[in-house]
Amino acid sequence: MESINSNDNQMKLVSFVLPCYCSEKTLPGVVAEIDAAMERLPYRHEIIMVNDCSKDGTWQTIRDLCRDHAQRFGITFARNFGQHAALMAGIRAAKGDVVVCLDDDGQTPADEVGKLLSAVKDGADVCYARYEHKQHSSFRNFGSFVNEKMAQWLLEKPKDLYLSSYFAMRRFVADEVCRYNNSYAYLPGLVLRSTKNIVNVDVNHRARKIGQSGYSFKKLLNLWLNGFTSFSVKPLRLATMLGAIFAGAGFLYGIYTIIKKLVNPDVPVGFSAMMCAIIFFGGMLMLMVGMVGEYVGRTFISSNSAPQFVIRDTTGNLEIHRTEAGIIDAEQKN
Repeated sequence: MESINSNDNQMKLVSFVLPCYCSEKTLPGVVAEIDAAMERLPYRHEIIMVNDCSKDGTWQTIRDLCRDHAQRFGITFARNFGQHAALMAGIRAAKGDVVVCLDDDGQTPADEVGKLLSAVKDGADVCYARYEHKQHSSFRNFGSFVNEKMAQWLLEKPKDLYLSSYFAMRRFVADEVCRYNNSYAYLPGLVLRSTKNIVNVDVNHRARKIGQSGYSFKKLLNLWLNGFTSFSVKPLRLATMLGAIFAGAGFLYGIYTIIKKLVNPDVPVGFSAMMCAIIFFGGMLMLMVGMVGEYVGRTFISSNSAPQFVIRDTTGNLEIHRTEAGIIDAEQKN
């Protein structure tokens, strides 16, 4: 399939993927804003909404939005799999030359999608929206900060590149993302390992008008673990380096203790100091073993073909099938 480029002005298909969680009140406005924005642009578009097992009436809202609209598609999960799993399901079902991912709460400005598409048309493989002033809570801003630093260190993200939940990517990048069949999906890692031709465009970020973020501390922690255990072995190398440093420090301290005892036999070897050292080094050892265990456990779960997501139902214009990797997938009906 062809991609948007600067030498081709024909109508192209843009796929919008919206991971949805408890957004029955905000989703209709986001969909209407996408339609209005795309009326001003020379591209056809489709909208794929993925319900991540919401507790409210989000799935019914999606079904209502898809009724009598051939280019709107809905997917609902059998249980809550998380935002990145919902994105993976939507990207797998998307057929566009460019795939645009954005939030369902209206904070990401769908009416500025032209900026992202223009950057892709000018040659970028992926374009992320960048916010000068984020309208998130302090907790979410802290989580984003940690995520940025983790991506810089573990995923070798350029320091000046800003990653957000609002981005556009070419078809070949989306296809490469879909090749990932393991249980723990992490979109920034998949994108960064697919291409380095990534740019930012500045857009406004809106304050949340309804509800609150679905990200708890536990979900953010799981997201960070997905990032560094699925796409980098640097934590293991750090554990090895720290182990070597502490082992060397313990050896030198042991020599110091022996010399001190030989020089002055009357000086007692401190029991408290010994216990502190044992507790400290024991704690570090358990931390490193736990880190290794996290890698081994996730490898074990992935080897058991645990799915990224399980689709419970789709709207009438989608059909589902099971891939060789055991993932329930979605396809548009012809």
